[in-house]
Amino acid sequence: MWALAGTGTYYLEINCAMPSVDENKQWWNDGYVWKQGGDEWSRAWGGVDMQWHAAVLPRIHSFVPAGRILEIAPGFGRWTQYLTGLCDHLIAVDLSENAIEHCRQRFAGDTNIDFFVNDGSSLEMVPDASIDFVFSFDSLVHASADVLRAYLLQIARKLTRDGVAFLHHSNLGEYTRYFSAVEKIPPRGQPLLKKVGLEYRTHWRDPGMTAGRLREFAQEAGLICISQELFGWGGSRRLIDAISMVTLPESKWTRPLRLLRNEDFVRDISVIARLAPLYSADSFPASAE
Repeated sequence: MWALAGTGTYYLEINCAMPSVDENKQWWNDGYVWKQGGDEWSRAWGGVDMQWHAAVLPRIHSFVPAGRILEIAPGFGRWTQYLTGLCDHLIAVDLSENAIEHCRQRFAGDTNIDFFVNDGSSLEMVPDASIDFVFSFDSLVHASADVLRAYLLQIARKLTRDGVAFLHHSNLGEYTRYFSAVEKIPPRGQPLLKKVGLEYRTHWRDPGMTAGRLREFAQEAGLICISQELFGWGGSRRLIDAISMVTLPESKWTRPLRLLRNEDFVRDISVIARLAPLYSADSFPASAE
């Protein structure tokens, strides 16, 4: 179902219908083989450590360290390993029993983490007005618009006054007409699309989800969207993903929306990967000790 692209990133080989919560649960519990514990998705950046320090941390550094962090859909803990050292208390919630059990074993020595299995959209285990920072990256891109809406309605209650949420989600719906046309092209024509830099995979994203809908959901929940970064993968000009940051209206972080259509995202990945042999932690002999 998954394949490795030339850039080193993983993607769905075929266009699939947007998965339901149950299908997501089944896939991440029993379908996907966690060969490297999810670290395989960071290969294009030269490894997890490089991706974290060069791509993820620069986007969230203003908000960490934080008192209490909520991570939604941690998988096998690719980002959890960094977040635990950036807060007093970390709550990690995932619909996959397999993922949470792995995390409990992996982080058994970390006394500041609580792990929970949820139903794919509930945050009832999180106390209201308790979270300073919500983090989800490389996971909710596979969630439907309904799930994003449900999470935002709850995040509004879980955040402290100055709390902020950082959410990576689908923007596939911006290109509904394009992908509807692509679906009519026979498989033998897909390599040509790839050759000329046109996207032909939906990457298991919701065609009903966009950056605009995220803003609507945030407003409905009583939140303010303060930034959105739109980007794509594999050299495509279709910016099928978005990172949105939301906060409460009375938060010190509140400001008018700033939106970036980042067409250089993939180029940045290449630059980071080139730097990895020089600077990544595991490029030094001491890292093996």
